[in-house]
Amino acid sequence: MLLFASTILLSAFLLFLVQPIIAKQILAWFGGTSAVWTTCMVFFQVLLLAGYSYAHLTTRHLTPKQQSGLHIALLLISLAFLPIIPSAALKPTADADAALSIIVLLTATIGLPYLLLSTTGPLVQTWVAHRFPEKTVYRLFALSNFGSLVGLLAFPFAIEPFSSSRQQSLVWSGAYALFVLTCALTAWQSRQRLHGVAKAQAASSSSGAAAAEGPTPRAGDYALWLTLSALGSIVLLASTSHITQNIASVPFLWVLPLSLYLFTFVLAFEGRGGRGWYEQRWWLLPCLMLFVAMSWGLSAERGVLDVSLAIPLYSLGVFLACMFCHGELAHRKPAPRYLTSFYLMLSLGGALGGLAVALVAPRVFPTYYELPLALFALSALAVLLAWDRKTLLGPALIATAATAYYGFSYVAFLKDDTMVMQRNFYGTLRVREAGSGELQVRRLLHGVILHGEQFTNGKYQHEPGTYYARTSGVGLAIESKQALGPVRIGVIGLGVGTLTAYGRAGDTMRVYELDPDVLALARSHFTYLAAAEERQVKLEFALGDARLSLERELGTPQRFDVLAVDAFSSDSIPVHLITREAIELYTRHLAPQGLIAIHVSNRFLDLKPVLANIAQAAGLTVKHVEDAPSNDVLAFGTDWVLLAKDPAAFTGTLAERAQPLAPVPHMSLWTDQFNNLIDVLKTRPWTSLSEALGM
Repeated sequence: MLLFASTILLSAFLLFLVQPIIAKQILAWFGGTSAVWTTCMVFFQVLLLAGYSYAHLTTRHLTPKQQSGLHIALLLISLAFLPIIPSAALKPTADADAALSIIVLLTATIGLPYLLLSTTGPLVQTWVAHRFPEKTVYRLFALSNFGSLVGLLAFPFAIEPFSSSRQQSLVWSGAYALFVLTCALTAWQSRQRLHGVAKAQAASSSSGAAAAEGPTPRAGDYALWLTLSALGSIVLLASTSHITQNIASVPFLWVLPLSLYLFTFVLAFEGRGGRGWYEQRWWLLPCLMLFVAMSWGLSAERGVLDVSLAIPLYSLGVFLACMFCHGELAHRKPAPRYLTSFYLMLSLGGALGGLAVALVAPRVFPTYYELPLALFALSALAVLLAWDRKTLLGPALIATAATAYYGFSYVAFLKDDTMVMQRNFYGTLRVREAGSGELQVRRLLHGVILHGEQFTNGKYQHEPGTYYARTSGVGLAIESKQALGPVRIGVIGLGVGTLTAYGRAGDTMRVYELDPDVLALARSHFTYLAAAEERQVKLEFALGDARLSLERELGTPQRFDVLAVDAFSSDSIPVHLITREAIELYTRHLAPQGLIAIHVSNRFLDLKPVLANIAQAAGLTVKHVEDAPSNDVLAFGTDWVLLAKDPAAFTGTLAERAQPLAPVPHMSLWTDQFNNLIDVLKTRPWTSLSEALGM
């Protein structure tokens, strides 16, 4: 049993540790968007399904000798994938399908090792069930999830802060080689003993054995297993997307919900003599309350629930939603002889839920409908499962009605005054129009965050406004350089094209834009780009992730007079665009007196100390321009951080307005390998909750 348990524990640890290791390495290749993690999760879930299918089919149709031989051969072949370092040749091109590119990259980098890790749990548990019928085999399932949980939590707290991505991949690869050895030994030792057990079982009465081991699952059982597993997966991925699109797509915010998801498996299948800790009569009511609270949070404060409240709310919501799904699964688990069928349904449901969120929803829904739909479905399913409990049926019906109401409110909020609403891999885009006469304004929103607006007629139509007004840090930077002659401006993040309003005849503006739909909407529904071209401004566009594009251009540096960085998706920070390595890349594309202008206005996070510390480490001059116009219909209050290789780059009004920015010694230096969001949070949950409730 020790060998079996050790093999399961090591495989589960490596199975989930590799997910953030690989996902973080490729995150910057695909724009740092939260969809990268969601797509990775779908890949892992589908391979988990393939692994469970392999275990189910081999144990049903192969002899113990054939099982052992096949598995050992595949383990040895998988060593050819080591070390698991993504090849630079697999970096995406601008016109590539991002989701498909991620799947191809992951298959080539980790495909077979991950598949074999995923087979270990159900396969070894089946061997245990045959050899040790007196053991509670489902406790090994809880052990497997405990190993997965340890692997996940080890990454942000014990691995990421102290090692580079390459070191992580090399150490993981060494641990995987150790796993191959232990798993092969397990398969070899089980070979002869399983053969003898199989003969003994064949000689016994199959009908008597079946009767002793429990009833055969019905079609309804399979359907319920599938539904509960799929809903747990949907809530996990949809909630993770909701959190990360408004904060940052970083490993900690991926790991937190997934860790809670796995922890519910441990609680549901372990404890209290192997019967699990879930009891419907105690757990269902708090679960229903959180379903309603999560639905309310979608449209609370017009869709801008503070992050310090949103993270605890949706994290607790994931925990209780998954505890409901997995607890009900644990109470409906079959006899051990149907173990692989049960696990197959669990993995199929997880994969279908992941596919629904990552691949189907972006192509079917114009915006993020999957989370409110999942919360409503969970409440409705609770009605069915609590039908015989009168004390719980009423709350379940109320929760179903409440989640439906808040779901409709959320949809109505998104559709309000909306001309265009569409969605792709990178997120949701909406074009809205409001006001009348000279103050009629058209806006582009990414998620719930304004990404630019333009007055549709009158004197303000082609004036730069919002975050890019002439009094803003970026406006002052551009005009200070234009006073010296024609300029070359770089822009990371197009929005509606507002910054091109600064362009004059002879100026060149090169725009780096991740999402091709943003460029299409800027041309079809806004006129900044067309007006700039009429003024004979030379516009250049580079589609794809800005860092990848700038890396490819290092052979011919751009020599920007100003490089403006404003590529937030909703309130999510593209962390890979504001690390030390990113800033150093930008400086290599600057003219000697050039400026980097980074937009750091954010409702939830204070990024100024991050850039101040990077500037100190990189030997750059750093200053801050805060703009707080009171009666300007064009300008918004903004924060821009400006960096330069030469202090003399700050001239004219910019030199007067820009204030020095001091580094913060106690705050960590943000790099591609490590970044700590907790340090830069502006608010705390208790203050946010009181504000959201109007207290």
